[in-house]
Amino acid sequence: MKINLADKLYYSIGEVAKAFDVNTSLIRYWEQEFPIIKPKKNRKGNRYFTPEDIKNLQMIYHLVKEKGYTLDGARIALTTNSKISETITLIDRLEFVKAELIKLKESLGEREEE
Repeated sequence: MKINLADKLYYSIGEVAKAFDVNTSLIRYWEQEFPIIKPKKNRKGNRYFTPEDIKNLQMIYHLVKEKGYTLDGARIALTTNSKISETITLIDRLEFVKAELIKLKESLGEREEE
């Protein structure tokens, strides 16, 4: 899953929810369920997520939404498997390569029709 966020020090919960295409309530829920997510809060209580929080959310999203883990299973996987971050990075790279290959295939198909 490719997350489209600009490079910033902090992201609002709305930006994060939009990037993951989920509701803000799910982000807040995951924050309660997974201790690795620790957004900064201002005096009003607004959450601001760091790039490290985004990486952690990406791992949780991958396990829960893409792999179908339960929350308990995802929590256990995060604590026992140190290579999840590397796996997600590799998946992102492979998805990028796949997209580029599809573009190349389509452009070759257009040339053959001409």
